[in-house]
Amino acid sequence: MRHFGHIAPEVRQRLFHQESCEFSADSPARLLSAALGATLYSPATRPRLADDIVKQAKSGVVSMVLCLEDSIGDEDVAAGEENLVRQFADLAGRTGTALPLLFVRVRTPEQIPDLVRRLGPAVRLLSGFVFPKFTEERGIPFLEALTAAETAGGRRLFGMPVLETPELMYRESRVDALEGIARAVDKYRDRVLALRLGVTDFCSAYGLRRAPDMTAYDVQIVASVIADVVNMLGRADGTGYTVTGPVWEYFRVPERMFKPMLRTSPFLEGQAVELREKLIEHAMDGLLREISLDQANGLLGKTCIHPSHVPAVHALSVVSHEEYSDAVDILRPERGGGGVLRSAYTNKMNEVKPHRAWAERTMLRAEVFGVAREDVSFVDLLAAGIPG
Repeated sequence: MRHFGHIAPEVRQRLFHQESCEFSADSPARLLSAALGATLYSPATRPRLADDIVKQAKSGVVSMVLCLEDSIGDEDVAAGEENLVRQFADLAGRTGTALPLLFVRVRTPEQIPDLVRRLGPAVRLLSGFVFPKFTEERGIPFLEALTAAETAGGRRLFGMPVLETPELMYRESRVDALEGIARAVDKYRDRVLALRLGVTDFCSAYGLRRAPDMTAYDVQIVASVIADVVNMLGRADGTGYTVTGPVWEYFRVPERMFKPMLRTSPFLEGQAVELREKLIEHAMDGLLREISLDQANGLLGKTCIHPSHVPAVHALSVVSHEEYSDAVDILRPERGGGGVLRSAYTNKMNEVKPHRAWAERTMLRAEVFGVAREDVSFVDLLAAGIPG
């Protein structure tokens, strides 16, 4: 699989200075953690789940979470498990079908070895599990169960803890909670693919819900948690983890309406670009701002609950030609001693040592999402990425 692999090769060639790399569920963890992109959640109870998964893969989704936790009722868990096993068996029989990375969000550690056993040979389609409400005390049993299931199933499996408990919200317990989470995940570092933020649960602790014109960073009490999670668990010194962006709850404009609007160009070129940008701002302003703020605050990828969010996350994850140019200059071997140089775009200072970690992260993002051509905008990438 590859990001933007669902669009025609000639379109990719027109859009990208450097195309995204190909990867699979067996690729190195460092690459997969960066490549998760927009991780689409789906209830495990959906009766045509296998068809849904194949459809989303064809539309550009590269990672999905099949949820047995908050998205279904307590009374539906057993039926969800049975459906999951059936749907995996269905997928396993579709030889040659491209699939995204598949994860299962469980409720209890005991579900992990049970599901691996019940999946049988179809476990080869599974990339791992998502652990809800992760703390040191709750999380260790999940990680132990994951390790045992990996051995029993003969398949590499990753865990993605969700950080969403009240202990992280409350100021008096936050540092202790984060230190405990760090101890837990560090013990199983090779098995932890990414840390996910459960901002909806954070808001719940205070009876809050952000409006569609507000981002998680506008809710200051939530923004403070994100900052502390990145501070302690997302460092660029080799000790940190990929931390993914919070879910965006709103979806207003269907894809089938949005893409034809983007393609409409009854004006001069400059006016057409202005029109497209206004349409995007009107339809997706909150989401686009939040994705940009996610990246500015050290997050990579995003939890999504609607397919219409996926193209926006991926389009904004593509490295611009300017970013790429700066990163290449900073990482040149002859710059190893440091120093300051003017950007090739002549609009900024690149300071080699302080900007090195940024450049390395940018080059990893360029590898998995690609680099846009100099004259290609986010609007072009978004329009190309929307299915239909």
